[in-house]
Amino acid sequence: MLERLTSSFPLLLLAALAGLTFWLDRAVQPPAPARDTTESNDPDYIVERLSAIRTNDKGIAIYTLTAERMVHYPLDDATVLERPRLVSHRSRQAPVTITAREALVSSNGEDVYFRDDVKLTRAAHGTRSELTMRTAYLHVIPEDHVARTNMPVTITDAATVVNAVGLEFNSETRVLTLLSNVRGTYDPAKASRRGPER
Repeated sequence: MLERLTSSFPLLLLAALAGLTFWLDRAVQPPAPARDTTESNDPDYIVERLSAIRTNDKGIAIYTLTAERMVHYPLDDATVLERPRLVSHRSRQAPVTITAREALVSSNGEDVYFRDDVKLTRAAHGTRSELTMRTAYLHVIPEDHVARTNMPVTITDAATVVNAVGLEFNSETRVLTLLSNVRGTYDPAKASRRGPER
C-alpha cells in the first residue's frame, strides 16, 4: 500500500501543480472588457402625432408630412414613421398624397421609403379624374418630385385599371413611366358617365 502511494505521489503532485498553475493564470488575467452599450441602436427620441410642413422661400407649403408616431435611431440616424401621410403641393390644382403603414426616412432626409399598403393619390383636375396607385413599397425623393418602385403596382382612375411591375412617377411633370409586365383595361362607358369636369 505504501509502495502504491509512493509511486502515485509524483502524479498527484503534477496534477496539483497543473491545477495551481491554471488557477494562477486565471487570477492574473485582466478582467474581460465590459460590453460597449453605446453601440446599441435603441431609439433616442419618439414623437407622437407628428405634423411638419416644408415651405419655399415665399412661405408657401411645398409638402406636408404627418404621422401617428416618429421614432429616431441614433446609430444609423434613421427615422421610422408609423402611418405616414406625405402631401406634395407642387401643383395646387392636383396635390399628390402618399400614405402607408410605415416609412423609413434616410439620415439626410432626402429619401423616404414607404412600406406596406402604400397608396399614392393624384387629385382630380381639369378633365382628369382622380388617379390612385397601390403597391407594397415606394421610394420617394421629395426634392426631385420623384416616386419609384420595382414592385407590382395597380393604377386606377375613373375608367382605367392598369397592372404593372415597377414604375417611376414625377409629381411635377406628371409623367408616369411603367417599367414591365404592363396590362390594362379601359371602360369607355365609365369615362362617358363622368361627364364634363369643371
